[in-house]
Amino acid sequence: MQPPSETMIIAIHSRDVTADEALAEALGRETSTAEGLTTEPGGTVVAHSNRLDHYTDEDETWSSATWADHLADPSLEHPLASGPDGDRRAILHVTAHMHPLDRELNHAEWSEIGHRIARVAGIAPPGDDQACQWIAVQAQPGRLDVIANLIRLDGTWSAQPRRLLQTLVAEARNIEADLLLHSSHRQNSARQDPAPGLEHAVSPRVPTATGPLAGILRQLAAEQSGPIAAVRQLVEEVGRQAAALPGDQTDAAARDLFWAARRLYGLQEQLGEIASRLQPPAPPAALPSARPVQAPAASRAAAR
Repeated sequence: MQPPSETMIIAIHSRDVTADEALAEALGRETSTAEGLTTEPGGTVVAHSNRLDHYTDEDETWSSATWADHLADPSLEHPLASGPDGDRRAILHVTAHMHPLDRELNHAEWSEIGHRIARVAGIAPPGDDQACQWIAVQAQPGRLDVIANLIRLDGTWSAQPRRLLQTLVAEARNIEADLLLHSSHRQNSARQDPAPGLEHAVSPRVPTATGPLAGILRQLAAEQSGPIAAVRQLVEEVGRQAAALPGDQTDAAARDLFWAARRLYGLQEQLGEIASRLQPPAPPAALPSARPVQAPAASRAAAR
């Protein structure tokens, strides 16, 4: 058995003509007309295309079978549409598997991941009202499934990156860094160890061995115990509370708060890098003092 990966794993499934199999795999069970999937905070559908309100009332809950039909509708409306290679299998299914040691994500964070995967995959260009129909499903622990129809609402085939998998993997690394997930935290911790004894406010009296300016910046940049970290953690907590409240405004506010926390983390990293540049070079190691070499005992006896 292979050891678990240290990063988020992206998988692209074989394309299909219907969305039933992809949605069933995302849910871990067959689709059904009796099972409702909601887009409300805490619901299974954590993100979706921006024109969904044209198809459903805000309070309506669709069954999983209805969601599958909705994703397949563009193929029925444009039966002659096909990809550049003539392929008419329009259902794209992308799965993101989190690292086993990642913290538990909230609705707003899952939604952010879904939107970013859809955007870099070319199915949801910003500001495009004719973009693809897609949903992001979070039904199984540590897993997000993005399912889309590659036929746009105008009947054309969506333009995807030439190297889709490499593009998605690169975005996964960005997501890990932005959301401070397991692998990103490990890498940052290895790159910069927090200085000890920084539980209190910054003091201008710092050890001269590291240089006054570098010492102050290291205290500011301490990842877990510095003053910026305290503000960042408070912003993250407010974001989590906002994400738990109903309504689109609080959901958007939660996303903005998480991005604000990310910018604070970026400020910590920048200060740490500046501190490293200001760090005085270590003094050269002292050479061992030379000791006189004694002649062998036989030679000393001969000299007498």
